[in-house]
Amino acid sequence: MNRLLLKSSLGAFSLFLILLFSFACKANPYAEQRYVPEAYTPVDVVVKKEEKPRSPLPEKPAIYALMQTTQGDMLFELYDKDASKTVQNFIDLAQGEKEFTLRNGQPQKRPFYDGLTFHRVIEGFMIQGGCPYGDGSGTPGYRFADEINAASLGLDQVKAGQSQYYTGYLYRYVGGELGIRSQREADERREELESNLEKAKNLSVMEILYRLGYRYNNVVKSKKAIKGALAMANAGPNTNGSQFFINQVDTPHLEGLHTVFGQLIQGEDVVNKIIASGNGKTTIRKVSIFDKRTK
Repeated sequence: MNRLLLKSSLGAFSLFLILLFSFACKANPYAEQRYVPEAYTPVDVVVKKEEKPRSPLPEKPAIYALMQTTQGDMLFELYDKDASKTVQNFIDLAQGEKEFTLRNGQPQKRPFYDGLTFHRVIEGFMIQGGCPYGDGSGTPGYRFADEINAASLGLDQVKAGQSQYYTGYLYRYVGGELGIRSQREADERREELESNLEKAKNLSVMEILYRLGYRYNNVVKSKKAIKGALAMANAGPNTNGSQFFINQVDTPHLEGLHTVFGQLIQGEDVVNKIIASGNGKTTIRKVSIFDKRTK
């Protein structure tokens, strides 16, 4: 009989703890972790057109992209293992192996990047290209998902309230949870906003970005957005198409937000020349792909 009473008491106590925890989470929605990694399977990158380099490539077995511009040439190593779908998209567009559709609605299949400009260049930041209209508004007629592992970038260990780079995202999330839609409303509800920010500040950067719609996998080993990084430009989570940017400097505030899929290894001076020339003044003549992986 005593054993039955003990089991019953333990069961009741366990239920009490569960209900208490559930109530606490509802009282403080910032206490729980909602992050769930996306299912992800990499692809085997295929270079469909074999191109021969005119100059020696680095010794490292890898896929390289040579971007010839009116300011000179830039050579990149592409990360076919850690951003395989993004690299495949870039290669296929560059080589004219992927169909795209512009505003006229007619499907096309040709080397996409040839003749496009670096429409947006910012000193101390980056150069951006890949827009078919030269103004940043264009896509190839489709969008595809990010390939980012936020944990491999350490964003699961950084508290949103302690990061100078992601404070704005913390405010955006908390403001959205409270239904705040304007600065005036934020000012009127300042005390409530500050109270919620205090509760949410210990959530990780990864958790905050996840709640804002960014999706991550735990498979790839993402590269940091360092100087010379080649990354996808986007309009938010999972909105990749054809536009890309090349960092002139380290941009740690972009990590977890953009898929880094390559690294500049030759042509830093060309990046500087493109920036010096101004928006829309540099044209991409051709992007060649060289597959030097071990067969």
